[in-house]
Amino acid sequence: MARGQRTAGSEAGAVPERGAVPERLLGAATRLFAQRGFEGTSVQEIVAAAGVTKGAMYHYFGSKDDLLYEVYARVLRMQTEHLVRIAAQDAPVTERVREAAADVIVTSVANLDDTVIFFRSMHQLDQDKQRTVRAERRRYHELFRDLVQQGQDEGAFRDDVPADLVVDYFFGSVHHLGTWYRKDGALSGEDVGRHFAELLISGLRPKD
Repeated sequence: MARGQRTAGSEAGAVPERGAVPERLLGAATRLFAQRGFEGTSVQEIVAAAGVTKGAMYHYFGSKDDLLYEVYARVLRMQTEHLVRIAAQDAPVTERVREAAADVIVTSVANLDDTVIFFRSMHQLDQDKQRTVRAERRRYHELFRDLVQQGQDEGAFRDDVPADLVVDYFFGSVHHLGTWYRKDGALSGEDVGRHFAELLISGLRPKD
């Protein structure tokens, strides 16, 4: 699967998706949660749209909660894998931060429906799953912060603003994407990623 690519799916009630059973279930759940909401979607509707049995679903997912959790967790895992790879590159820290900033925008836009659906319904997960998601997202932010801190320590970035605050400010914008970005708009995900990354790097350049 290409970077940031989502499994394509048909509308509910149409021919079930092809592909591996977990991906079919996740694709069906994502569409139905978007159309009807988490509470308004039954397990039976999900398995019917995916073209599998309840037994097949419960082989991979213990509950509808697990599907909702995985809708977002798979995106976050992918973004974390990208960030770990970017951080380990033998390149100037400025270029690594630029690439990381662009990557999280591009992958968020490519999976925007998943992210919007999850945050709209996250409060309906049990407390353990909510804590798990927060811990995984915090790990991603800490990895990003460590890159910014490295740039500050090396003198590549201004150090009069704490790295934690830089990361909170940047990701506030990332998490706001779902309120304004439109796939049929003038800017592609790559365009937005490039602009956001440049804004971040510009703001971090040391003062004269």
